[in-house]
Amino acid sequence: MRGISVCLVLAFLTLVCSFKIPINNPFHVNYDQGKSGDSGYSYRVGTGIYDVTGPAAEENMMGYAMPQQRTAGIHMRLRSRAFVFVDQNDNRLVYVSSDICMTFQSVKMEVIAKLQELFGDLYSHENVMLSGTHTHSGPGGFSWYALYDITSLGFSEGNFNVIVNGIVQAIVMAHKNVPDVGGQILMTRDTLNSTSINRSPTAYLNNPAEERAQYLWDVDRNITVLRIEGQNQQELGAIAWFSVHGTSMNNTNHLISSDNKGYAAYLFEKYKNPAGTLPGMGPFVAAFGQSNEGDVSPNTKGPHCPDGSPCEPYYSTCNGKNEGCIASGPGENMFESTQIIGNNQFQKALGLYEDTDNAVSLSGPIQFRHTFLNMTDITVNGNFTISGQNEQTCRAAMGYSFAAGTIDGPGAFNFSQGDNRTSGNWFWNWVGSFIAKPTPEQIACQSPKPILLDVGLHEPYPWTPDVIPIQLATIGQLVLIAVPGEFTTMSGRRVRNTVLQALKNSGFPQEPEPYAVVIGLANTYTGYITTEQEYDTQRYEGASTIFGPHTLGAYQQEFEKLAIALATGQAVPPGPTPRNLTTEQKSFLPPVIFDSHPIGKAFGDVIQDATNTYTINDTVIVSFVGANPRNNYMTQSSFLTVDIQENGNWQTVLVDGDWDTRMYWQSKDIAESVITIEWNISPDVVPGSYRITHSGYAKEIPFVDKYTFYTGASSTFTVTN
Repeated sequence: MRGISVCLVLAFLTLVCSFKIPINNPFHVNYDQGKSGDSGYSYRVGTGIYDVTGPAAEENMMGYAMPQQRTAGIHMRLRSRAFVFVDQNDNRLVYVSSDICMTFQSVKMEVIAKLQELFGDLYSHENVMLSGTHTHSGPGGFSWYALYDITSLGFSEGNFNVIVNGIVQAIVMAHKNVPDVGGQILMTRDTLNSTSINRSPTAYLNNPAEERAQYLWDVDRNITVLRIEGQNQQELGAIAWFSVHGTSMNNTNHLISSDNKGYAAYLFEKYKNPAGTLPGMGPFVAAFGQSNEGDVSPNTKGPHCPDGSPCEPYYSTCNGKNEGCIASGPGENMFESTQIIGNNQFQKALGLYEDTDNAVSLSGPIQFRHTFLNMTDITVNGNFTISGQNEQTCRAAMGYSFAAGTIDGPGAFNFSQGDNRTSGNWFWNWVGSFIAKPTPEQIACQSPKPILLDVGLHEPYPWTPDVIPIQLATIGQLVLIAVPGEFTTMSGRRVRNTVLQALKNSGFPQEPEPYAVVIGLANTYTGYITTEQEYDTQRYEGASTIFGPHTLGAYQQEFEKLAIALATGQAVPPGPTPRNLTTEQKSFLPPVIFDSHPIGKAFGDVIQDATNTYTINDTVIVSFVGANPRNNYMTQSSFLTVDIQENGNWQTVLVDGDWDTRMYWQSKDIAESVITIEWNISPDVVPGSYRITHSGYAKEIPFVDKYTFYTGASSTFTVTN
């Protein structure tokens, strides 16, 4: 997450007023992977995909935490992509990658509850793994914890429900699609260049030189691809894991977008599904999952000041101010950058997917271990601390640099990254006191972090979760480490090394050689997880490592326990039960009262029509009398269509889940809405007669939850070569 700006605190006040580290031998990618062949082991895999697009108007976007960044249309719909893996002993593992900023604990708990209503104990916290792609252009308000809902003016029940139901439906679809006969899963891996940079390189450089010397880059460029086949090598789906933030679309964007990973998935599915298949509707499902992206940016031109000069590197400032230090690129605008970074991932993943001669076949059973931890009270063994002594985790707190944001989206009010001055700022100390005043013990535990927001001490319950899930699963030799937050590059490397070493020491089969992938933003969200050395620099990621300097050490220690239990066949205790805060949620975002239209017009009428003729690379723009998109999210449908006329009939060729279309919503007067549809005509468009339609639901009677469907169409126009 880019960072909760100080505007978050102002929003809160408004609401109140209104009512020693061991360096193990690193696991390096072995590029001499051998031939795939037939391992003799088969897996039955079902795939599913479902819409999780939330309110396309007036809802604060999750990620940048800018109160003014509210949804006002759709560029690409958000999808949940599910895979149910079943081994030869009927052991099951569910992996889901959703186009949401992160998986909050609220979502995981509700998804499990609904799955158990349908399937009993077949699916549980232990064998269901939910991850977010980390797009920063999706609606927010779906956490049970206040820190993540403030800029959304509280909890958004509608957005929460569409996300939960979409994930459940994707899993149900995958469950139903599990075949009777299995096939193989092929894994290929390589590096992907020119797609990511480290956005906190000075923090990375604080890691031990001998540790850094074991790696070529300050980001993980490794990309891992699974080719999922059914009987007779039928292609069912693909999963690609690569670490990069979903911040190609910047904080000036107001259109719902699945960002670079969603675009990569869109391209892969479009390539593999039958011609004419609309987005999200084909049998082949391709997920581009998130990994340890904590300090990894897609904005590869790097940070610059408004005059084009480089930012000051340690504090990421321009003339002492952080607001102007912004990273961009590789494109000339955010749409072009999203397209380039997404296409890079797609092209590399497709190449690896098709390279079956150099793939390895997964072989072995599905296993998993899961537990909940009280992350505020873990004694961390000296094997995982710089001091070599036992240390302690802390109650959650955010540091000053948290408010500074990052080069992907700076904060405001003259905060800067790298601020570890424990004296802090008197004004913001006063603001933070509205939440809780840090105790001397908390200050010492979080040191050298100067505490801005003591979110863990708030009563009656903290502003961030404290009972946290960790999960480890294997599909043959593939090891999936589900982490509840954003691990930085080096943090991800350390936890992978810890898990692989523990598996080896405990007798886990080493042939074929195990390979580990961090599954980021999974099962719940607790901010960032830096190394202890990175924490000391107190850049944004360190300031957002909420459980203190020994957070990573605690996770290494606890994942080591899971790895040992998995390798030795031992059970693990479930741990403490997390809170269910369903009944504690409040929203301060006013509902849609009613929709109106201009006198003499009706919903769906055209305001600005298309012209007669267009050619390749032109943009068609049509505006309609519309209603508020919050009335109905058009789930598994579309607010727009681009239709071609064939033999006197209209055939839909594009919808609002396609890259080439955009829907803009604009509020007018008191209750009127203008819906503007744009279609950028790509070179592969077939010449012919076309129209653009818009559909929606209007709330015509105030305070009555009755909605009327409407639709409208442009005049027919011609597209020529």
